Amino acid sequence: MVSRGMSQAEGVSPAVTIAHPANVDFTALFQDNFDYVWRTLRRLGVGERDLEDVSHEVFLAVHRRLDAYDPTRPVRPWLFAFALRGAADYRRLARHRVDLLDDASPLRDPKPGPEDQMMTKQAIDVVTCALDTLELERRAILVLHEIDGVTVPAAAEVLGIPVSTAYSRLRLAREDLTSAVRRIAARRGGLR
Repeated sequence: MVSRGMSQAEGVSPAVTIAHPANVDFTALFQDNFDYVWRTLRRLGVGERDLEDVSHEVFLAVHRRLDAYDPTRPVRPWLFAFALRGAADYRRLARHRVDLLDDASPLRDPKPGPEDQMMTKQAIDVVTCALDTLELERRAILVLHEIDGVTVPAAAEVLGIPVSTAYSRLRLAREDLTSAVRRIAARRGGLR
């Protein structure tokens, strides 16, 4: 199993670099985007202890479908679709449902920065808990558009839904997130 931060020599076997019709170097794709897939899966509700396994499952699926990738298009929305399917499969397992309710770990970038102060941590905790309350369909469009910066039409294409449905889900996700943040912040005595 390849863990985060391993170099090609340490964790990726030469057998992984298979020539694909799209002429995409899988090893480079993996190394350049592993952290993105990891964060995306976390934002979509995959528990901390399962992130590495699910991330690797996502990249196995990517490897199997690499010939379908259009290199003229951005890679991250394409990877997001795989991450979304991986998170959906993960969340379907009943044993994980309890973990999602108990797992209140924050959505943090793996690299700590000066912004990681008390108020920021509290806000991140509240938003993380609020995100965990959203339905996966609404959560997916919210993460893809608001956090990853993908346009709504492009997100709709990635998710395989009509653009009007994507806008509707985004509006509902924003409303649900706002309500959940207010509810959680009130329960915790507000953000300090």
